[in-house]
Order: sequence, then C-alpha cells, then structure tokens
Amino acid sequence: MPKKIAAFGEVMMRLQVPGYELLSQASTLNYSFSGTGVNVTAALARFGHTGYLVSTLPANAVGDAAVSYLQKLGITQNFIRRDGHYVGMYFLENGFGARPSRVTYTNRQESSFNTAAEKAYDFTTIAKKIDVVHFCGITLAMNDAVRQQMKTFAKAVKENGGTVVFDCNYRPSLWGEDGYKKAKPHYEEMLHLADIVMMNEKDAIYILGMKTEKEGRHEQLVDLIPAVAETYNISVIAGTHRSINGDNTHSLRGFMYKNQAFHFSKTLVFSVYDRIGAGDAYTSGIIHGEVEGFSIEKTVEFAAAAGMLAHTIAGDTPMSTERDIIQAMTVSLGDIQR
Repeated sequence: MPKKIAAFGEVMMRLQVPGYELLSQASTLNYSFSGTGVNVTAALARFGHTGYLVSTLPANAVGDAAVSYLQKLGITQNFIRRDGHYVGMYFLENGFGARPSRVTYTNRQESSFNTAAEKAYDFTTIAKKIDVVHFCGITLAMNDAVRQQMKTFAKAVKENGGTVVFDCNYRPSLWGEDGYKKAKPHYEEMLHLADIVMMNEKDAIYILGMKTEKEGRHEQLVDLIPAVAETYNISVIAGTHRSINGDNTHSLRGFMYKNQAFHFSKTLVFSVYDRIGAGDAYTSGIIHGEVEGFSIEKTVEFAAAAGMLAHTIAGDTPMSTERDIIQAMTVSLGDIQR
C-alpha cells in the first residue's frame, strides 16, 4: 500500500563539468538540482508513494528553477518553504580510469535551508501527515540549528507512530578536523531515534568508536552490526559493500540485518556511467521493501538492483520504476527491449 514518505534536507545545485574534463579545463557547466532527500523521495514517488521534501528554497529565480525541477521528479512540495537567497552548490568532475570523480562543495552554510530559523517548520503538524521520514548524516553535519530541527522532527514522527530512517552518510569534508569526535554524540542521538538505519562496519568503527578483532570487512560487519542494533534498539540496519575491479567495473553487494539475522544480495558487477546518488537508490529500495512488506530476501535484492541501475543513469536522482528494478533482478541485462 502506498505511503506518505518525507525527507528533511537541503536541495543542492549540481554543477557538472561536461565529459571527463577538469574544472581547470572546462568553460561550460551543466546544472541540475539534487540532494539526498531529493533523490530518496523522487525514487519512492516513482515506486508509487507520495514523496514530500521538507526544506527551504530561496525566494528568487534560482529557487523557482529548483521548484520546477522537483515538480518534474514527482516530489510533492507542500512542506517546502521559500525564504532566503541562496542554494548550496557542488561541482562534479567525472573521474576516469585511475583518477576518481571529485565533488567540491561551495556556499553550503549560507543556503536558505541551512540558515532557516530553528522554529521555521511546523514539525508537529507535518508529523501527523506522514508515515515515514528520512534523514541523513550530510544534513546532520551542517550546523547546530539544523541538527536541532532534525531531532525535533524525528521525535515528532516517533510520537505519532511513524517510522524514522537515518542514513549515516558521513562526509569527512563537512565535519572538518576531529570530525568523528564532533559527530559521535549527534549520530548516537539520531540512532536512538531511528527504526531503519543505513550504515556499515566503517561507521561503527570510526563514528561510534566500536572495537573488533576481525580484519576482513565482511567479518567486521557481521561482528559489529548486531551490537549496533542491540545498543540503539534499531529494527533494520542495511548497507552495501563496494569494490572497484581492475577493468573499472564495480562490484556491489547489499546486506540487511533484521530479526537478529543477516541477509545478503547477490554480488552485482556492472559498468558505471554516473555514481553519484546510487547509495540513495539503495536506501529507497530498502524503504520500499520494508513499507510494502517484501520478504527480507526480496528487499535486499531489490535495493541492490536499484543501486546498480542508478549507476547507469545520468544525474544524482534515481529514475527507475519498480518494474525496471524487478526486471533487472530477473532477466539478463543488456538486451534491447522490443
């Protein structure tokens, strides 16, 4: 049954260098709008849910362009405020071969979202109108006012019987020096409020400071994630393990921990057209599977396939329908559809 799913987060302008040029080489940029909340709610809208974004956009032509873009993605805009003057931006240089892609953020703290007054949103009313809310660690990294808004919103949703989703999404460049130490108390507070969490063993080790004697990533994951679930009373923890192969293809394996048991997807191997936003596609797959009552096995396979397909689509935002993803799970890829 379709649900009303909201995300709290910033709308960002993505400025992409064409092809594989560096910023220092290029003379033109292509712009679009994105953000973790944008990506997740747009993906879930394609699955048939109502996707809301709770955010603030500037009251100017750039804000108008962002609103128009969100409308095309199918995002419901009842909870978007218009105030302030700026959107946060990031520049994307596409990697090639040994050179990785590079993201450079700019104008983040001055954006309309990050300068909104602490009581700018009526979270009590919004919480009564939604079933699920999504938050991410990128938003948590911004400033104290935004952090307080996140926590207030999460508590309001919990009080109304809704589901809280938290994606750890730790970004070292946003937290700065001693970032893990600064981040830990805020992450712990969000984890205590969350029902579904997106994370892996690196988050447990570096953000939460957990110890393990295991050396391999898989063994560390199996060792640490159950302890995280128990400590913070989390119903579902999910995430991915990714590796880059010698021929520049990527391998992706999804996992999901629920009811004190792990479930892993098949390892998917694929070429990459655009990597940004693929983690949000995986998250949307987990949320969709959970709210639709999929089996655990189907949910993790669905989410992994959603993540894989997102790598093949230009732009941050996942564009695949449920039918596209199920087809990718069940048929050979690469054939022409006639």
